[in-house]
Amino acid sequence: MNRVNKYLFYNFLSTFASLFSTLFLVMSIVFFLQIARVTSYIEIDFLELLKLYLFMLPRVLLFVVPIAFFVALGMTLFRLSKENESTVIFTLGHSPMSVAKFFLFVASILSAALLFIAIVLIPKAAELNSNFVDYKKTIAKLNLKGGQFGQKFSDWMVYIASETNEGNNTTYNNIVMYNPFFNEQKRLIVANQARISNDKGVVELSLSDGKSYDMDNQTYHISQFKELKIRTKQNDSIRQVGDVMQYWGQMSKNVKRKKDFSTYVLVALFPLASTLFALSFGIVTYRYDKGIIYFGIFGVLFSYFAIIMLLGAHPQIAIPSLFLGSLVASYTVFKMKILRRY
Repeated sequence: MNRVNKYLFYNFLSTFASLFSTLFLVMSIVFFLQIARVTSYIEIDFLELLKLYLFMLPRVLLFVVPIAFFVALGMTLFRLSKENESTVIFTLGHSPMSVAKFFLFVASILSAALLFIAIVLIPKAAELNSNFVDYKKTIAKLNLKGGQFGQKFSDWMVYIASETNEGNNTTYNNIVMYNPFFNEQKRLIVANQARISNDKGVVELSLSDGKSYDMDNQTYHISQFKELKIRTKQNDSIRQVGDVMQYWGQMSKNVKRKKDFSTYVLVALFPLASTLFALSFGIVTYRYDKGIIYFGIFGVLFSYFAIIMLLGAHPQIAIPSLFLGSLVASYTVFKMKILRRY
């Protein structure tokens, strides 16, 4: 690494670090909100919350690092251009192509690491996350709270007016349960009291003194009960973390798995596909050309990810066409905008 490339790289690292930390914080908050949904039906402590977050960390890195790399590279070169440093560098004989080759090399290493995360680590983390949640459903008591909406017990939507704690036992008062898909009918249950027990993964809800309303399009049926038990067996079959090839092999019969594969691979390749775009938008003669850095960055990001969404269900088309198309388009723009001038 010569002195010029080392100087550019150090400037890039400072911009990348600040941008990465900001995007990482925002994405972490988004994923924490997803994790928070799990706490609506199982109880987890702080350490288990961190464990769930670690299972989602590969996806956070996969989406944050490529965007931070592209934006940081473009903004670094644009800032140096504003201070006329890039002009001086090229005037002294350092070629833009040598800068491009250096950052393409960096992008290749980064994309290779991201491909490992996308193809290997994310499937492993996804299966570990599913196993952990299934295990907690089996051993933990359901996290039902009084006075809160949006709670569930199996396929039932539940509302509890209040709760009474007596040692390790909890009694729920004035409980309302609704199941819109009960034997092709809608069923509403109202009870004065309820208790929950968990015996070897079989969760039992015991209701006392209530009424059951069964409804379809034409008839209504009302029944009273002194005691009613609803049992649900959680998924206690902890899946073994399988082979990566086996995980992605399900693409042949799983459309979502196809979309995930296309998205993860193309996002991992984004640093390599967008490097020349970043150089093209970032290198300007600021005295005569203010550049289109912000429009260029937004345009590339929007176009790239929009095409992923459109073609994601067809990985055999999406991956080669979008990646190679981006490389060709970025080199064309780089050649017309940079190599002709410098």
